[in-house]
Amino acid sequence: MAERNNKAAGKTRIGVIGCGAISGIYLKNCKSYPFLEVAACADLDMSKAEARAKEFEVPKVCTVKELLADPAIEIVLNLTVPKAHGEVAVAALQAGKHVYNEKPLALSRGEMRRMFDLARRRKLRIGCAPDTFMGGGIQTCRKLIDDGWIGEPVGAAAFMTSRGPEGWHPSPEFYYKPGGGPMLDMGPYYLTALVNLIGPIESVAGFARASFPTRVIGSQPLKGTIIKVETPTHVAGTIRFASGAIGTILMSFDVWAAQLPRIEIYGSLGTLSVPDPNTFGGPVRIKRKGMQDWAEVPLTHGYSENSRGLGVADMAAAIRSGRGHRASGELAGHVLDAMLAFLDASESGRAVRLSTKCARPAPLPMGLSPFEIDR
Repeated sequence: MAERNNKAAGKTRIGVIGCGAISGIYLKNCKSYPFLEVAACADLDMSKAEARAKEFEVPKVCTVKELLADPAIEIVLNLTVPKAHGEVAVAALQAGKHVYNEKPLALSRGEMRRMFDLARRRKLRIGCAPDTFMGGGIQTCRKLIDDGWIGEPVGAAAFMTSRGPEGWHPSPEFYYKPGGGPMLDMGPYYLTALVNLIGPIESVAGFARASFPTRVIGSQPLKGTIIKVETPTHVAGTIRFASGAIGTILMSFDVWAAQLPRIEIYGSLGTLSVPDPNTFGGPVRIKRKGMQDWAEVPLTHGYSENSRGLGVADMAAAIRSGRGHRASGELAGHVLDAMLAFLDASESGRAVRLSTKCARPAPLPMGLSPFEIDR
């Protein structure tokens, strides 16, 4: 993709839209990269923007409209609620800004296509969380697979089971509305990790249900409030990867207890146990043909702590150098297509071939110093 390189020197200026809970770790980490500058904070609730700006010494607090109109801001970091991801991203692209969304990329393929069309016409970049696959844990798994430690991947399993967020989240209603549910909420972590490790997805099949018609909030300040469930809360599916490998996935808010792994990759020469893809670290474990026991593998890469914002930094560095960025819109769009396809498959009773394609993102170099991206 062609780039605007008129600001090739100096720091990349970032404007944050959406100053809720997740913004704290992004602001902390983004301010630590020597080539980034967090220039402005905006939120519909100005008190939230002011609080974050004060906490992290961000020089400018403004409205969303003012942030988008600021010619000095190159990247909009879109940390709004999921239903606003597509709308805010489109506005940022229309304003001539690169955009990096929190996950999911959007809530529909139509929103996604509009974003991609705008970015292509205006020669802008789209990035999207999760960037956890760039952490030390999954990068170590990537290296083990690429170096042939488990042979050819032939299968995979991914499991996210919980009782749902209403017991701890202060405002969990959106998890149970259209665009919520375990697949669109947690699926991005698991599917992004799988695509990074095995490659793109060809088609999926699956079934989904909403097991309980209502949920009761158990956390403050809305404790006792009843939520009407309007989206599937238990999704089970099968994945055919373009490589020929076949995977199994379970995403559920309906499980009281389980002892399932997070992700396992099954190869012709052994099995790889992949750490929680919602984290950046380990443990990474392997059991190869002929081994009696599992062995833990030391991490080969850094960024094993909570490094949210790594994808933004990588995109900023890539814009400067002209290379591809790893947490790309192409990758996030492919994952969104897959997540929606599981729900489509459940409704139709048929397997669904994905309409999108993507390449595996490039692995990170080994031996990076903290807050270093390229060597």
